[in-house]
Amino acid sequence: MKTFLALTCSLGLVAGSMAAPKKVVMLAGKPSHGPLSHEHNAGIQLLAKCLKQGAAGLVTPVVTLNGWPSDESIFEGADAVVIYSDGGGGHPAVRGDNLLKLGKLMKKDVGFLTIHYAVEPTTNKGNKEFLDWQGGCFETHWSVNPHWTANFSKLPKHPTTRGVKPFKANDEWYFHMRFVPGMKGVTPILSDVAPASTMKRGDGAHSGNPHVRKTVAAGAPQHVAWAFERENGGRGFGFTGGHNHLNWGDDDFRKTVLNAIVWVAKAKVPKDGVSSKITEDDLYDNLDPKRGQKPRPKSAKPKKK
Repeated sequence: MKTFLALTCSLGLVAGSMAAPKKVVMLAGKPSHGPLSHEHNAGIQLLAKCLKQGAAGLVTPVVTLNGWPSDESIFEGADAVVIYSDGGGGHPAVRGDNLLKLGKLMKKDVGFLTIHYAVEPTTNKGNKEFLDWQGGCFETHWSVNPHWTANFSKLPKHPTTRGVKPFKANDEWYFHMRFVPGMKGVTPILSDVAPASTMKRGDGAHSGNPHVRKTVAAGAPQHVAWAFERENGGRGFGFTGGHNHLNWGDDDFRKTVLNAIVWVAKAKVPKDGVSSKITEDDLYDNLDPKRGQKPRPKSAKPKKK
């Protein structure tokens, strides 16, 4: 009997360690902005490729391109939803009754992660939901979207920072997010003190306001990426970088998001994070055709097969 029980326990442990990969639906928005900016389709496909490379046994990315999927069955069995798209009134999540559809998933503890402009719903539609799902979001006349070089010299101990080294990146780092009261459940992941130059524009929906000017003048750290644990057990993550497509070539910039995707799906982030190797070729694959687009660099031309 003891032998049988021991064998049963061993089989249980093996089965547990061989849990099926988590399903992650990765939604890319429609083409937007100029060349190498807001490359939603290329960016999502690159991240999915990296997940297959470094987290194959942990998550299974399912990609949908150019906006909200026509076949919504893609969301069935999802453990997490990732959105990289334009925001505001054009946000895929706020169109039609998509918030209600996502809300049903969130009630099942499905993870939610948004990248760059996708952290911004509208104040009247989506703001409450995004606060509930990922703990924070861009709010017009409160948050701002300047381009600046952020220096992430100190990183907190968190599953999403495993294997991530301090790094710098010039991007359109949104900051002064609207967070849930008291930051309850929120863990700042990437933070830096924004320079005074980020306040050189006049006040406006995205450019400046008295509230953010006060915090910048005081030298308060600005959180540009954060993790969130919901009271119901679900997880969320907001990452405001991602305007400049070539930043995905930075290993630490990229690993932060890859780790976060695995984390919101409730898979175990490897002790050294999700490792991936990409080439210049990879960065120039799947770009949307845009006016003014420069020829692909010779060093990044696809190799002949």
